[in-house]
Amino acid sequence: MDAEKEEILLDVTSRLWFTYRKNFPAIGGTGPTSDTGWGCMLRCGQMIFAQALVCRHLGRDWRWIKGKRQMDNYFSVLNAFIDKKDSYYSIHQIAQMGVGEGKSIGQWYGPNTVAQVLKKLAAFDTWSSLAVHIAMDNTVVMEEIRRLCQSNLPCAGAAACPAVESDVLYNGYPEEAGVRDRLSLWKPLVLLIPLRLGLTEINEAYIETLKHCFMMPQSLGVIGGKPNSAHYFIGYVGEELIYLDPHTTQPAVEPNDSGCLPDESFHCQHPPCRMSIAELDPSIAVGFFCNTEEDFNNWCQQIRKLSLVRGALPMFELVERQPSHFSNPDVLNLTPDSSDADRLERFFDSEDEDFEILSL
Repeated sequence: MDAEKEEILLDVTSRLWFTYRKNFPAIGGTGPTSDTGWGCMLRCGQMIFAQALVCRHLGRDWRWIKGKRQMDNYFSVLNAFIDKKDSYYSIHQIAQMGVGEGKSIGQWYGPNTVAQVLKKLAAFDTWSSLAVHIAMDNTVVMEEIRRLCQSNLPCAGAAACPAVESDVLYNGYPEEAGVRDRLSLWKPLVLLIPLRLGLTEINEAYIETLKHCFMMPQSLGVIGGKPNSAHYFIGYVGEELIYLDPHTTQPAVEPNDSGCLPDESFHCQHPPCRMSIAELDPSIAVGFFCNTEEDFNNWCQQIRKLSLVRGALPMFELVERQPSHFSNPDVLNLTPDSSDADRLERFFDSEDEDFEILSL
């Protein structure tokens, strides 16, 4: 039992932990220099996405040990989230990209908004070369995901598939991953599923399903919470969820004189926080990472098996192709011509403290 506890603590410590920071360069040049009070869901988005990058570049079994020299890829992952404007997934990039999603800088995000923004930012991360899919309307369409992940397949027309140049630089990041992936047949998949598991509290019929999701090797965890109390949930013990909490304000980190980035403040070195599953806010996004097509097929198999577990209500539907009822306005009682992002925005990201849904 002690060995198991040690393994859990090591897994928690190895996760990249992003919290509120202060004294970073002003967002947009003249904006906030701290995200205290508004950036918790943005930090949770960074954490779930950082876990995808760790799985992608270091492997799921990689562990961080204090004082041990880490490989270069680790620092490349960490650098992608540092609080400065040119990091792929920095608070600066997320806050500014959110303006296109209708969020002003300094405004609280819900799980769906942060997922939409991370998807847009991932398009610029040629080093990781990820396929990011956000499943809409509680439905995962396998055909859509295969199309997205197999977009590297040989295609007609030289312009669509430029020749791989040996001296391409990927924004200062190692180029091997980018070149290798343009030649591979499956782009690693980050699958984010925004869900609403009840009106003001979680429907207990979903709890068993949620627990099973954490047990899958493809799990990235769950982000969720209401304004000013977002958390990154990474597992459970009994009836309690284990989570990393972004609500600690730390000073922004700068590289030291030798150019190294001090990394200890990006790892939670105390026992993780816990809360009862029943207290989980019903507005969440569940994340999964499938490095290969085999991983994805295995994930689909597990989700199908899960639908047979007694007492476990499916949180979402897995279908081969887009069903005819898809985007039916009656599903969310919204107009058929509004975009998926807008419809989900209003459905998942109500910023009312109690998340009342009036349009249902």
